[in-house]
Amino acid sequence: MTGHLPPNPQHQGMDYGETEALHESHAAIVREKVEPRMGREPLSLWLITIYGLAVFFGGAYLGRYGGNWSGDGLDYLGGAPRVASHAGAGGAAAEQTTELTPAQKGAKIFSANCATCHQANGLGVAGQYPPLAGSEIVIGGSRRPVMILLKGLQGPLTVKGQKFGSAVMQPWDKTLTDQKIADVLTYVRQEWGNTASPISAEGVAAMRKELASRAESWTEPDILAVPATEDAPGAAPAAPGGEAKPGASPAAPPKA
Repeated sequence: MTGHLPPNPQHQGMDYGETEALHESHAAIVREKVEPRMGREPLSLWLITIYGLAVFFGGAYLGRYGGNWSGDGLDYLGGAPRVASHAGAGGAAAEQTTELTPAQKGAKIFSANCATCHQANGLGVAGQYPPLAGSEIVIGGSRRPVMILLKGLQGPLTVKGQKFGSAVMQPWDKTLTDQKIADVLTYVRQEWGNTASPISAEGVAAMRKELASRAESWTEPDILAVPATEDAPGAAPAAPGGEAKPGASPAAPPKA
């Protein structure tokens, strides 16, 4: 007996019950373009390194030469001569130049380079940076302060009976000229009640030559090994008006 089986519909693939809406959604996704990547690639390692070095050295430069960000902080010359003008007889203008004293020039240099640590009042920072006002190192002989300014100093250090930590004072022999070192030391030795003698650029130059081979900074034992009253070589400059400051050495007579 021959029977007939019911028709068996044939399907292509598997039936996931997909609807027309799902097909339309897939078609819309297929039509979308790939998101562009141009301009969004990550920076290369060498470029990141260059940027990092630029930021580091830029910050180091500003930290070293930025002074204290005051109006005088970027005065590289440490104070130029002041020029004052006034009207002369008959309405003619005349110019008169007033030269700053070494201490006045030194005040500008101090403000730009030293006030951050030692403070504008010369009292320093407790436990970190020693005071300059009344300091036995500052107001004693001129040899000790010239040594310190030229080659720097690393703590600890005792000043006026107080101990100060391991803060390091950098050497200034590569940064400041002999005249600027003499001016700033003259300023600190005659400011805040200090009455020590001025210091000459010639004395600083002689010390610079004497210490040219030294590479490391001084320590407290090095400073204490120098007699407290010993002066740097060379006569101190006379104060304006022909009168020497207290403690100044008399000027040598001129050679015939």
